[in-house]
Amino acid sequence: MMNLCRLVIVFFMLLIVGCQTDPVPDPISDSLNFKVDSVLRLMTLEEKIGQMNQYNGFWNVTGPSPKKGAAQLKYKHLEAGLVGSMLNVRGVENVKAVQKIAVEKTRLGIPLIIGFDVIHGYKTLTPIPLAEAASWDLDAIKNSAKNAALEASAAGINWTFAPMVDISRDARWGRVMEGAGEDPYLGSLIAKARVQGFQGEDLSDAITIVACAKHFAGYGFAEAGRDYNTVDVGMSTLYNIIFPPFIAATKAGVRTYMNSFNELNGIPATGNAFLQREVLKGAWGFDGFIVSDWDSAGEMVAHGYAKDDKHAAELAVNAGSDMDMESYTFVTYMKELVEEGKVKESYVNDAARRILKVKFELGLFDNPYKYCDVNREREVTGSEELHKASLDIAKKSIVLLKNENQLLPLKKEGLNIAVIGDLANDKTSPLGSWRIAAEDKTAISVLEGLKSYEKNNITFAPGPKLALGNPTFTQEVQVNTSDKSGFKEAVRAAKNKDVVIMVLGEHGFQSGEARSRSNLKLPGLQQELLEAVYKVNKNIVLVLMNGRPLAINWADKNVPSIIEAWQLGSQSGNAIAQVLYGDYNPSGKLPMTFPKNVGQVPIYYNYKNTGRPLKENPNDVFHSHYQDVSNSPLYPFGYGLSYTSFSYKDLELSAKTLTKDSSIVASVTVTNTGKYFGKEVVQLYIRDLVGSRTRPVKELKGFEMISLNPGESKVVQFTIDAKMLQFYTAQNKWEAEFGDFTVFIGESSAKSLEANFSLSK
Repeated sequence: MMNLCRLVIVFFMLLIVGCQTDPVPDPISDSLNFKVDSVLRLMTLEEKIGQMNQYNGFWNVTGPSPKKGAAQLKYKHLEAGLVGSMLNVRGVENVKAVQKIAVEKTRLGIPLIIGFDVIHGYKTLTPIPLAEAASWDLDAIKNSAKNAALEASAAGINWTFAPMVDISRDARWGRVMEGAGEDPYLGSLIAKARVQGFQGEDLSDAITIVACAKHFAGYGFAEAGRDYNTVDVGMSTLYNIIFPPFIAATKAGVRTYMNSFNELNGIPATGNAFLQREVLKGAWGFDGFIVSDWDSAGEMVAHGYAKDDKHAAELAVNAGSDMDMESYTFVTYMKELVEEGKVKESYVNDAARRILKVKFELGLFDNPYKYCDVNREREVTGSEELHKASLDIAKKSIVLLKNENQLLPLKKEGLNIAVIGDLANDKTSPLGSWRIAAEDKTAISVLEGLKSYEKNNITFAPGPKLALGNPTFTQEVQVNTSDKSGFKEAVRAAKNKDVVIMVLGEHGFQSGEARSRSNLKLPGLQQELLEAVYKVNKNIVLVLMNGRPLAINWADKNVPSIIEAWQLGSQSGNAIAQVLYGDYNPSGKLPMTFPKNVGQVPIYYNYKNTGRPLKENPNDVFHSHYQDVSNSPLYPFGYGLSYTSFSYKDLELSAKTLTKDSSIVASVTVTNTGKYFGKEVVQLYIRDLVGSRTRPVKELKGFEMISLNPGESKVVQFTIDAKMLQFYTAQNKWEAEFGDFTVFIGESSAKSLEANFSLSK
């Protein structure tokens, strides 16, 4: 039942709309703005500031109200209408309880927006985002986000802090698992797909949730790959590499942004007016709202940018930050700052208006409890359809890195197989990081997936433990480096077996937020275990389970078959087993470059040539290189094998000259030259040979996934126009510059055919 004040709001909105005499050019948009403004006019300054305040769940909401401490203060603020959003409150019963306080106990009854980190699923988990990016399947990625929204919304949640669209070139940074990799073009397409998947076509539909593009901006370029660290990049990198996925998210209609923990060129992002007011709200016309990251406003004091919390609140709002997550600074100091003239009241009005607008778009004013359907929660959560979709994207995310002597796919009967590795029987690590709603031990393990194929004889030996104890999301993973219990048993199990499947990699919490690593080798005793097993049996299939690129030089030189299986979520073991047995032919391609060693990091395919590019002449040392390792990566961006093989030939251009008003077609013939049906991601790269800013050696500009039967060929075509050639030039604008270009089409960033064309007047 609506309280009296909510009835007043509705009446006032109808009155305003009814009094309009001028023609309405855009009835939907204007009506929404009228509604927002009608509520805003009823609000006190304190209530507007309250909409800008977000609190974490702070008590057992179905129990008694808190009686002391910070929880009591938060509860009083909630009852007083000084909270606009809550995060980490989940489940219909809990969400309804807090929503009831906001709607039925506060003066105006303004509903809360409920946020949660729905990063790769809610309870039913899909692969970590980096793994999904390896599928290069935009429809599957969009559907994955759509399913995550379906399950999360059934649990009362209507806002996710995803997608993370940060570009990163540094595998040391733990949060690479949460993004789409190193490339701005692929990252932009995936950003669009995820935003559309979460938000659907109509936010008022109760099966959708608001998306949040994060972290704005530069977070993925933290120095030394150390989370939260300083970022210092030039305008070319900012505009040409970091900004494109954010631009794509904005164009896709993302309704919220999150600023980032890092400083950018000396100014913390939360207090950065250039990022928030000039670029996002100004040049890009973003009309949603910006939320801080957890206490990132208050952290400007530690940065040395704000002298105290009050100053931090002033800086954040003046810079364009609309909602404060858990720093208390807005709700504590904003009224005083406005009264002192240090913050314009118009900034507070604008922030509150933006937040209210998104709540109206969600339909929360029409029905604050629309996300609180117990029956829908029961029916949707963990449904068979969600698990089926999770399995589908998991299979598509696996990348075949090596397959000498056709060791894979495995025969389905008559084999004696040893399965070795602590991770092989792990039902928690495959869930990956950012799984705060999922229950431990709910993933299908690799061992379970393999045993579903019953006609082979499987022997399991875990070997030494990977991690000590049972690490949680808030704890460091203590890697086992000394206890070799199980070593001899594992080696003994591997002897005289037809195949040894070794499941090695990272614990599920070794990647993610605050999980930076300075060493990208297999953690703990795993490398030693791998080499010990290799001495007694060389027929090894290495299954990697990890959240970032690893440096596996020894394995690449010695192990015949390697698959990158990432952390694939709830259906992990089934997906891996189906790929190993050939029921699904792997088609994934790497979204990040794999280094030979950590000394190469950051390493990425779209590098600049420098004034002294690499030379192969050993007598000329004065060029950009290392003395002890080649410049080339272990596995390049876009790389991924198949159980079949593909040939590329006859790259042709329809013309050699392009104008700003015309286009040319690049075509290539791809043939399945192997004996299996397979899918191939055909990739188009372009190099701008001379520019007003130096240009990368190549840039991904298009791709197409094709399916071919053995012996079948297909002509794949790409249309190239001037828009495809645009970049942020030295004239500080997006444009294509006249000149010469090289086009590359092939199976990865490192292997392709090439041709040349020109852009002329």
